[in-house]
Amino acid sequence: FLATQILLGQKYNHSVDWWSFGVLLYEMLIGQSPFHGQDEEELFHSIRMDNPFYPRWLEREAKDLLVKLFVREPEKRLGVRGDIRQHPLFREINWEELERKEIDPPFRPKVKSPYDCSNFDKEFLNEKPRLSFADRALINSMDQNMFRNFSFINPGMETLIS
Repeated sequence: FLATQILLGQKYNHSVDWWSFGVLLYEMLIGQSPFHGQDEEELFHSIRMDNPFYPRWLEREAKDLLVKLFVREPEKRLGVRGDIRQHPLFREINWEELERKEIDPPFRPKVKSPYDCSNFDKEFLNEKPRLSFADRALINSMDQNMFRNFSFINPGMETLIS
């Protein structure tokens, strides 16, 4: 879902990514979208005005994290100042080991090959793929310094796209 400042046509920065992370986390934890509407107008109104519903069974730390990610004032949103790693929900994570990929994931799906789609719902497998190709002129017109600190490259990506 679009963050409030995008919907309002305001300038925005990386704070919108923390909003999107909140939406993704909400959907993973609760199993539904945090904002609702019968059409685009109602949905956008919900994003601008409504507070998501938090079920009673949701852990206190998880709710607290979501509430702080859904703060509508971008400068007050958790993550904007790099403080998300200190949140109590993540207290047991060793971030240095995680970055060095020394921590085993809690779940590793079984796949037979890089092209194995058996873990995907058949509903999505029947959809026609919509590929979008990068406009090289557009990419070259962007300030590449914005991506200077990006450090992760999927090692399997080269074999998949070649």
